[in-house]
Amino acid sequence: MSMTMSVSEHQERTARSYKMILLFAIISMVMMFAGLTSAFIVSKSRVDWLKDFSFPSAFFGSTAVIIACSVAIHLAKKAIQKDNRQQTTVFLLATLVLGLLFVALQFTGFSQLIAMGYYPTGASSVITTTFMYVIAFVHLLHLAGGLISLLIVIYNHFKQKYNSTQTLGIELAAIYWHFLDLLWVCLFVFLYFFK
Repeated sequence: MSMTMSVSEHQERTARSYKMILLFAIISMVMMFAGLTSAFIVSKSRVDWLKDFSFPSAFFGSTAVIIACSVAIHLAKKAIQKDNRQQTTVFLLATLVLGLLFVALQFTGFSQLIAMGYYPTGASSVITTTFMYVIAFVHLLHLAGGLISLLIVIYNHFKQKYNSTQTLGIELAAIYWHFLDLLWVCLFVFLYFFK
């Protein structure tokens, strides 16, 4: 009995440690994006700031897709907590597909900006859209980390490392994806209404 107790205590401590590390990573990312959005606000006083330009339509689609990602990973977590491996597989793979679709839509949004004549750098670039490129691209880098962690979770799931008593990997992935979702929605609203 004491052996079982120590194993469960060890699992709880491990879970707390990993969640704390993830929390610190999330806080540092929030601070970085706070810096970027602050620079965006300060730069709005520039004379060459664009006040009216069309927002890429692909960014609207990518926002809907990343919200769907968050729902899918949440459902995967709920499914594994009920030991429903088949549903967990479906929702984990759905999260992966939706995450890749988000990336594709982001690059489509970049293409739409270029088609409108807004380049990220160079003589044809403007500071307003350069900020949009930087903010969206830095978010994509963080999303790449989410996709890598999701691939690891899917691999571990197929190796049957998760069940109703061992959900830590899926929980951590879900926390990170919910953060990415909330972050992009906040950035999208910020860029759309404060341009």
